[in-house]
Order: sequence, then C-alpha cells, then structure tokens
Amino acid sequence: MKRYLIGAILLLCVQFSFAQRITGKVFEQLAGEKKLKPLTGANVYWAGTSQSSVTDTSGKFSIPRITQSNKLVISFVGFKNDTVKIGAESELEVVLKNDQTLNEVVVKASSSTIDRLSPHQTEIITTRALAKAACCNLSESFETNASVSVSYSDAVTGAKQIQMLGLNGTYIQTNIENIPTIRGLASTFGMNFVPGTWIQSIDVGKGAGSVVNGYESMTGQINVELQKPDTREKLYFNTYVNNFGRAEMNLNLATKLSEKWSTGLLTHASTLRNRIDKNGDGFLDLPLYNQYNVINRWKYQSERTMVQMGVKALHEDRVGGQTGFREEMKGTTQAYGFGANVNRYEFFSKIARLYPDKPYKGLGLIINASVHDSKSYFGLTNYNGRQETLYGNLIYQSILGSTNHSYKAGVSYMLDNYNEKYKDSTLQRRESVPGVFVEYTYNNLDKFVLVAGSRVDFHNLYGTQFTPRLHMKYSLTGNTTLRASAGRGFRVANPLAEYYGNLVSSRQVVFLEKLRPEVSWNYGASLTQEFKIGDMQGTFVTDFYRTNFENQLVADFENPKYIRFYNLKGKAYANSFQAEVNLTPIKRLDFKLAYRLFDVKQTVYGLNNENILLPKMLVSRDRVLFNAGYALPYDKWKFDATVQWNGKRRLPSMDPMYGMLGHGDTSSFMSTEAPSYFNVNAQITRTFPKWDIYLGGENLNNFRQKNPIYAANDPFGKQFDAGMAWGPVIGRMVYAGVRYKIIR
Repeated sequence: MKRYLIGAILLLCVQFSFAQRITGKVFEQLAGEKKLKPLTGANVYWAGTSQSSVTDTSGKFSIPRITQSNKLVISFVGFKNDTVKIGAESELEVVLKNDQTLNEVVVKASSSTIDRLSPHQTEIITTRALAKAACCNLSESFETNASVSVSYSDAVTGAKQIQMLGLNGTYIQTNIENIPTIRGLASTFGMNFVPGTWIQSIDVGKGAGSVVNGYESMTGQINVELQKPDTREKLYFNTYVNNFGRAEMNLNLATKLSEKWSTGLLTHASTLRNRIDKNGDGFLDLPLYNQYNVINRWKYQSERTMVQMGVKALHEDRVGGQTGFREEMKGTTQAYGFGANVNRYEFFSKIARLYPDKPYKGLGLIINASVHDSKSYFGLTNYNGRQETLYGNLIYQSILGSTNHSYKAGVSYMLDNYNEKYKDSTLQRRESVPGVFVEYTYNNLDKFVLVAGSRVDFHNLYGTQFTPRLHMKYSLTGNTTLRASAGRGFRVANPLAEYYGNLVSSRQVVFLEKLRPEVSWNYGASLTQEFKIGDMQGTFVTDFYRTNFENQLVADFENPKYIRFYNLKGKAYANSFQAEVNLTPIKRLDFKLAYRLFDVKQTVYGLNNENILLPKMLVSRDRVLFNAGYALPYDKWKFDATVQWNGKRRLPSMDPMYGMLGHGDTSSFMSTEAPSYFNVNAQITRTFPKWDIYLGGENLNNFRQKNPIYAANDPFGKQFDAGMAWGPVIGRMVYAGVRYKIIR
C-alpha cells in the first residue's frame, strides 16, 4: 500500500499541465449604498456545466477556463444573478446588487447534497435539512441522513451513540470547525453538547479523512461548522418543549463592531424535570437533567489576516435510576440511582495569513485547549474522569507551478492527560503526540482529482505511527462521478467512557491485558449519478466501504457476568453497502429513499478462550430510510416526514447459565436477535418574515422495546443490566417550538 501511494504521487508530480484559469473578485452593493463589500460564499459557475467555484472570505474566486462554455454565472441568494461573457480576459470584478423585487428566492439551496468538487465522499447537511426536525442537539441532527444512525446506548443514562459504516462513533473523527472535539471522555455525552441552533452546516465524510486533521479518522469524518460572528442573522431565538416536559431555549447574537471586528454569543439552556416511567419497570425512562452551554467568539478580518477566537463553557447534571431515587440516597441500597455531573471549559483560536494576490496560498494556525471533568455514579459504584487536552495544528498551503498541483504541509501536536477512577482502580496516562504531514492534490479541471497524503506521528507511549491516505475523484461525464479512497487509521481507546452505558449493570469490569492502540485500514468506492427525466431531477448515490482491523479493542459482553476488555486475537472487519435516491418530481417536493447493509464481525473468546468470529452485537444488518418534504410557495408552510425501518441485530446471552453447546461453532453461543421495527417522525412548519412556528413528533408509531432493563426488580442483584437497549425506550413524543430571527 505504501509503495502504491508513493508511486502515484511520483507519477502525477511529473504530469504538470499549466491550465488557464479565470480569477476575480465578487462584491455586493446593497440598495441605497455606494460602498462595495466583498461577498463571501457566492456561487461562480460556467453556464450549462457542473464546473463551479465559491468565493472566499475576501470575495475572491478561481475557476479553470473550459471549452464547453464562455458564459460565467455569478449568483447569491437575495441578489440578482450576473452572467459575464468571457473572452481573452483572465481577471474579473463583479458587483451583485440586492434584488428588492424578488417574489421567491431565485437560488434554492438543497437540504443536503454531495460535495461535487471534493474527492472525499462527503454529504453536506445544511440548515434547511436541520430545520426538518427539532434538532435540539448534534445527536438529533441525523434523523434524515441515511449514512449516520443514532440510538440510546442504554436504558438509564440518556447517552446517545452514532454509527457509520457499521461501527460506532468513536471510529469517526468528529471535529468542530476542524478541531478534534468529540473524543476521549467527551465521547460519552459529547453529541448532546452541541445545540442544533448553533450549527451552520455538517459535513459527513465516509472513509478515512484528510491527514491534515489528524490520525484518528478510521471510518469517517464529521465536521460541524457553527454560526459565525459575522453571520447575516444578528439575532436568532429558539424555544422548544415536548410532552415529556423537556424544555429548551437558545439565543444567538452577532454584532459587527467595526469593518474588521465582529463578535457573537451562542447560548443554550435545557432541562427535564418530569419523572416518566411509561413501561412500568420502576426506572425512569429518561434521566432528569439541566444543561447550560455558552460560546463567546470573536472574529477579525482584514485583507491579509483573519483571526477567530473564543471561549466555551458547559455544565450539565443528570440524575436517573429508579423512580423513587433521590440524590440523598446516593451510595445506599434504598434505591438504585445514576448520576453524572459534567463541567467542560474550552479556549480556541484560528489565525490565518492571507495572500490577496495569491488566493491559492495560505498559512493557518489552530490552537485549542480544553478541560473535561466528569463525576458519575451507578448504584454503589463511582466513576470519575478528567481529561486535559492541548491541540495545535500549523498548516501551509500553496501550489507547485500551477493551480493544477497544490499541496498542504504542516506540523501538529496533541497532548492528552487522562485521570480516571473506577471503583478503587485508578487509570492514568499522558499522551504526547507531535506529528508532521503533507498532502498533495492534483486537479485536472475538476474532472480528475487526486489527493495523496501521509503523516508521521511520534507517540510517547506507542512509538512512531505512519498514516498514509489516498482519495480520488473522476467525472465520467458532467453528471456521473466516481470516487475511491484508502487509508490507515490509529487511535487509543478509552473503554470506560466509550462503553459508559454498559456500566449501568451488575457486570464486573475486567481488563484481561494491557490494551494496545486500535489500528485499521479502510477502503471504499462510490458512484454519484445526477439525472433529469422531463422536469424531474434526481441523484443516485451508491457506495461500498470495508474496514479491516489490525488491532481492535474487544468489549466482550458474551458472558452476562462480565465486561471483558482485551486486544483483538483474530479477524475483525466491517463491510458497508448503501444505495440512495433523491428525487424532486415537482417544484418544492423532495423524496429520499435509501437502503443500507452492514456485515460486521469481530473475533471474541469462546467458553474455553478459543477464538470465535461472531457478528458484532447491537448492529442492524439492514436499514431503510424514506424521507419526504414539501413546501408551499414562499415556504409559508413546510411538511416533512421520515420513516425508518431498522432490521434485526444480534444480542449477547443474558442467561445466567451462560455457556456453549459446543466448541468452534459460532451458532452455539446462547445469543438472541432483537426484532426489526419501524420509526416514524414528522414535522409541520409555518413561516413568517421573522418567525417560524413548528409542531412535530418522533416515534409516532409508538414502538417501544419491551423490558429494556434486565432484572429491573433487583438492581443490586447479579443479573441486573440496563446496557442492552436496542430500540426506543420511550414511546411517542410530540413537540412544538418557535424560532425568531432578525437579519442585518
């Protein structure tokens, strides 16, 4: 694999082609104003083709000259389109004027789309898609996404976990604005800590990600962009309540202090205080909680410098367990209780050096520091954890001769201090990881794009780690695109935090050996086909990915008495196939239909410690998703509905007489299967110039897992286990909310 990557880079490095490009700058001129301002995010494309570009923060763009068209179209929502006929010129200045006469939005953004220019298989989820559901936090932002599925990790704590390509979210590098964030101890509740109203967009990439962002991406990469201080919405307010008593309030403020400085404040508060036990097992179906979350961020923008910096602070407390439990009973056998108290503080800064006369060139520095402190208890057992993290990434980008050949190179540093205490055991480690990376990109008029990168990281505990990755995109036609990728991933697991929900049980935690880092190789390919039949437009996407593990953390639940952690002693792999069709049969009516198939297996110890390859527990083999959305003219009314079918999944045995009927036969394990089930969600939104009012429901078919807690009547007994939740624990939920915004 290393020889192939090096050979591909050397081969393409000698194929220099100095293609001509059109460069320019796009300005905006608001009605009644004479002063021109650079327009960020304007679309620039050749008429009748898929060749496109987007203006940067200084209004600049660069697009290759092509032979199919000589008309360049510049567009932006709320402005009149401009079409420029290109002759011999190569530098342009375009001014878009505010259109006060528009009856409808001329350019309509899709709710989600495949990034056409990226060699990575990346789906962009926009605010339009997020508005299809309440999206109270990041974990609830994937309800209409076929690639990512979300579920509760257990029936007590309320922690949620995501899955992609058949593996849980710890194998996905989840970044907030390209900063690795939801990792380590934050993997437990981190998805709940990003309010949906803070999100500007979500990029969901399949396969190993870019080496620029680190080495931990094994099956995918999710990057969340938050609302910026210079956003057009200077005030955004959202309030939400559901029939279980959960209430939320969000207020986003953005102020432009001067031509160069702007600041923003993102706030969030949510609570649930109602004690709900719909299945009558004596345990709360949802934990009681309070969460307070705030970000204050600043932005400085000049012609040659851009600086973003800010601070984040979060506090959350949770209490769950038996309905009669009160916090003063903690540490006693009067009632089984669960509690979690999390405090998280973070500082971030991003500094960029811009080169106005060379838009392809740039130098950026990212610095992030965070402290994550959590204190939990499960019945009579305490689990406390503290993680201190320092992250730095210095990136330089430029070209090699022409913009057909570009590169990024840099150095990074990750420092993690972990201090965990479970029962009477203390787990401490300090990871110091400096690294260097380089990533080369060959772009032939966006028809063929190759990105080959590698990084070397020097881990103080686990030695030197080499991480090569390769991504390719080839446009067979203007509407047909092939993508392929391959790469290595590396991460150090945090077993107690990652299997937090399974600690709500009487199982004994056993580390059979010293754990080594997880190492995997991911390979995949995808096909994207855009089509038009009459007035109906559509997109068909299919992909296949395989993840092979050289080493994997095995969390063994096959014996109901134990949670056994050990290193992989045989095979472990995950195969993922997905096919998805998106259709727009008529204006403002959208359909999505997707099917996903997983084949995920892992080698575990048998009764006599022999290696047996078994299907991974709690992973559905099949999943079908259907989404429909319709909007009336001017988006006055919007209707959305989603139906999901989740197939069967394997469950480990909970029989106290654990054992095997034979040896070497994978079917001899005393395991069972969870049944398949449907889940139906819907929402109706009424929009006004400044207001949105929405009403919706989740799990409208009212499906619930029967008896999600084993031995709920004896929580201090030997068979108690709340960590085998495979479906909805709580039934139908109805919610309502109001959004209000003021545009600059």
